[in-house]
Amino acid sequence: MAGTRRRGEELEATILDAAWAEIMENGYPRLTMEGVAARARTGKQVIYRRWPDRAHLAIAAIRHTLGPLVSEVPQTGSLRGDLLSVLRRMADRGRQYRPDLFYGLLAEAPDSDTGFGTVLPGVIRAILQNAVARGELAHADLPPRVVSLPADLLRYEGLRNAHRWGQDAAEAEIEQLLADILDDVFLPLVLALAGPPDAPMDVSP
Repeated sequence: MAGTRRRGEELEATILDAAWAEIMENGYPRLTMEGVAARARTGKQVIYRRWPDRAHLAIAAIRHTLGPLVSEVPQTGSLRGDLLSVLRRMADRGRQYRPDLFYGLLAEAPDSDTGFGTVLPGVIRAILQNAVARGELAHADLPPRVVSLPADLLRYEGLRNAHRWGQDAAEAEIEQLLADILDDVFLPLVLALAGPPDAPMDVSP
């Protein structure tokens, strides 16, 4: 008996599962639409109608397999706690990537509209706005490059020291890296630019 033709979400899930399997088994540099199509038992043009290139396909496969990086803005009760929560999620996600996938997407995705690297700045801006509401900051009107800084620094560390992203990396080492990014760089910069709101006024003659 002939099999039922797959359509819609079922077909997309099959393709994304196949793409993730190809990435994990063969690496991102060897990822091709032809290889994914063969594994998914579908046509190459079926894939191209949904994803115009392998960067789009790979990012869709990541989201399908691993879920969203941040499903909601954290609410730990403090600016540092919220930021640390997000950076921990980013580090955990990075540890599930093959190094070649991380490097490949950084090289290819910025030239496309995949959304790669654009989620965290929006989350961080929301975190800053929540800090304003709690009275930790005077305002959240910071330049985009400042808002994206903690995520950019963590990606840079991933490129410079790939072992930090590996499954065998020590938790204490990762925690220290995140603390260094926040306490030595980002939070001092944010406080210098945006707060705190109750800083005493200089009334010296």
